Amino acid sequence: MATPPFHLAFPVDDLATARAFYGGVLGCAEGRSSDEWIDFDFHGHQIVAHLAPGAAGDAASNPVDGHGVPVPHFGLVLDMPAWEALAQRLKDAGTQFVIEPTVRFKGEAGEQATMFFRDPSGNAIEMKAFADPAQLFAK
Repeated sequence: MATPPFHLAFPVDDLATARAFYGGVLGCAEGRSSDEWIDFDFHGHQIVAHLAPGAAGDAASNPVDGHGVPVPHFGLVLDMPAWEALAQRLKDAGTQFVIEPTVRFKGEAGEQATMFFRDPSGNAIEMKAFADPAQLFAK
């Protein structure tokens, strides 16, 4: 059975800025929209930016490998070439990273490339890729 797509609705301060970031920088195709929300195709998953000024951003952070990982956050597990291309596209767009693109757990179970950044409304996004995709849930 194929993995079902997930749906995530999240707040943004400005729909035009969200459209430029998710559609332009991240390359997500736009679906339906209204004056209050925009659907995006996030690699086959439906994410919806809802206009809710002032509602986005962190609630907390957790220490991981010497970094403050923002909570909440969302993202995808990409293959390594797609992750590398996205990291470069984000750098080229002048994205300020919360956690710069890096490799964690080098040589260990679950070795992964990861990066954290924010959308223009302050929502935290993590994109990762595994050296061995079968290690996604490795301990």
